Amino acid sequence: MIVVHHLNNSRSQRVLWMLEELGLDYEIRRYERNAKTMLAPPELKQVHPLGKSPVITDGPLTLAESGAIIEYLVGRYGAGRLAPAAGTLEHVRYLYWLHYAEGSMMPPLLMRLVFNRLANGPMPFFIKLIARKIAQTANDTFVEPNLKLHLDYLEGELGNNEWFAGKEFSAADIQMSFPLEAARQRAGLNESRPRLMNFLQRIHGRPAYLKALERGGKYDLLK
Repeated sequence: MIVVHHLNNSRSQRVLWMLEELGLDYEIRRYERNAKTMLAPPELKQVHPLGKSPVITDGPLTLAESGAIIEYLVGRYGAGRLAPAAGTLEHVRYLYWLHYAEGSMMPPLLMRLVFNRLANGPMPFFIKLIARKIAQTANDTFVEPNLKLHLDYLEGELGNNEWFAGKEFSAADIQMSFPLEAARQRAGLNESRPRLMNFLQRIHGRPAYLKALERGGKYDLLK
């Protein structure tokens, strides 16, 4: 039995979605973020040394990193589903987007989150003024231009294909869901980029996505 070590409001939600798309049986073990720090609880370190989510166990295997988990599930249980055939251009695109999501898109989103917390976190007044100035400068000169660059790029890519890897829905779209949902919540993704908004609307209507939400529980990235 596959076990998903599921942290609330985290990347592990897309692993649940992946399992639902494949129609696999799985068990959920739930972990809650610390309400003040938003960090994962220490209990997750008993599963994986980094103490982060997602992590799955499948028999003797313990595997972290959402991209690696998705590739493993496609290879082990996909039976040709959710990935284009090897050797095709679509498969190359599939691999690209599978790794782009965390390697290229998530870093500026995480920087945006960190600098916003730096600017708004509790600290002495005179330090807060300096922290806000540093955060604002970093956001204005680096983070925001990079986010705009990526969102414009993604909007253009979905003008060439219905889904990220091509005409067919794939696990790459599952992997891309988290950064785009994060961008919708905290990085200005809105109706000015209609193709990306349409992508989110389409994935949010998939039965497997809805079933994963039902099983996974509260998911604040949909606010």
